[in-house]
Amino acid sequence: MSLRAKDTLGGRAAVVGIGATEFSKDSGRSELRLAVEAVRAALDDAGLTPADVDGLVTFTMDTSPEITVAQACGMGELSFFSRVHYGGGAACATVQQAALAVAAGVAEVVVCYRAFNERSGRRFGAGVQHREPSAEGAALGWVLPFGLLTPASWVAMAAQRYLHTYGLTPEAFGHVAVTGRAHAATNPAAYFHGRPITLAEHAASRWIVEPLRLLDCCQETDGGQALVVTSLERARDLPRPPAVIAAAAQGAGRAQEQMTGFYRDELTGLPEMGAVARQLWRTSGLAPADIDVAILYDHFTPFVLMQLEEFGFCARGEAADFTAGRRLPLNTHGGQLGEAYLHGMNGIAEAVRQLRGTAVNQVPGAARTLVTAGTGVPTSGLVLAADG
Repeated sequence: MSLRAKDTLGGRAAVVGIGATEFSKDSGRSELRLAVEAVRAALDDAGLTPADVDGLVTFTMDTSPEITVAQACGMGELSFFSRVHYGGGAACATVQQAALAVAAGVAEVVVCYRAFNERSGRRFGAGVQHREPSAEGAALGWVLPFGLLTPASWVAMAAQRYLHTYGLTPEAFGHVAVTGRAHAATNPAAYFHGRPITLAEHAASRWIVEPLRLLDCCQETDGGQALVVTSLERARDLPRPPAVIAAAAQGAGRAQEQMTGFYRDELTGLPEMGAVARQLWRTSGLAPADIDVAILYDHFTPFVLMQLEEFGFCARGEAADFTAGRRLPLNTHGGQLGEAYLHGMNGIAEAVRQLRGTAVNQVPGAARTLVTAGTGVPTSGLVLAADG
C-alpha cells in the first residue's frame, strides 16, 4: 500500500460561474463559437471579464484549442492550460485541474469548457468507424472483430451480467430513465422539456443492444458548457454564492480498459468509480448520508445503478429498488438522458445551481452535492458544498 500525502485541496477553490449555450440537435454554428458563447456566459455569471482569466482546461476530445478560445474571447496571457483524457470521464477532472492550479498559485481564474456538435457533427454513439494503428486501437482489437463496435454494445455486456448476477430483468433500469425524464420535463433548458415518460414507455422502447433499450441510452447533443473556478477568498467577493470544491478525485481501476473491460474477475461493478468514491469520502470526511443531491453520469442507465452501489448508497444489487424508492434526489436537471449530453459538464452546472438555490427542481436546503463523470473509462468526481 502506498503512502499518500494528506489531501489539502478541499475548501481552497470554488466554482463561481456557469454558462451554457442552448442544447439542440443542430446548432448551426461551429464548435469554437459554441465554446466561446459558453465561456462568455460563464464569466458574465461570475461577474468577471475575459481579462481576468489566466487559465483554461478542457477535454483532449475538444476541437477548440485553449489558445484559440482565449483569443476568440479576448483573454490576455495564460499561465495555465491543460486537457484531460478519456471522454466523459474527464468532466469533473477539469474542475479538479482548475482547483489544483488555483490552490498551487499558478493561476487565479480558470475556465473549464466543453463544446461540440455531437448530433449534427461527429456522433460518438456511432462507434468505431476507422482507427489508425495505436495502443488504444490495439486494445479495441480484442472486441471489434466480435461485433462490439459501439459504446452501447460495450456497456450491454456488463449490464447483462449485472442482471444475471442479481436475478433482475431489463425493467430494473426503468426508474433511472423515468426519473431523468421527469426532471427534464420541468426544466425549460432540457431538450425533453415537457416530455416525461412512464415505466411502460421505457419497457416498450426498442432494443438498441440487449438488455439496453432506446430509453436506456443518453442523447446526442449540440452545445457548450463552461465553468469558472477561482480561490474561495476571491469567490466570496463575487456576486454569486460560491460552490466550494470540498473534494475532487480521479480514478482508474486495475486492468482498466475503455468500456471494454470484460476480463476482470467481476463485471457487475465499476472499479474506476469505486476508486473515486473512496477518495472523495476520505478527503471530504463525508459519507453517503451527508449528500443532499447526486448528479450521476447517465450515459447508460445500468451504470447509474452501479455508481450508487460503488458510492455505498445501497448494497450490491439493490440500486434498482433504491432508485424506485426515490431515496436520493438524482439528476435533478434531467441528466444526459433528459437535459443534454455535454459529457457531464452540464451536470456540474446543475450541482452549482442546487447549492445556489436556483435550480428549477430545487431540493430544499441542498448543501452538499455529489457529481460524477463518465464510467466504464478512467473517471472523476466532485463533492461541491455551500460556503459555510
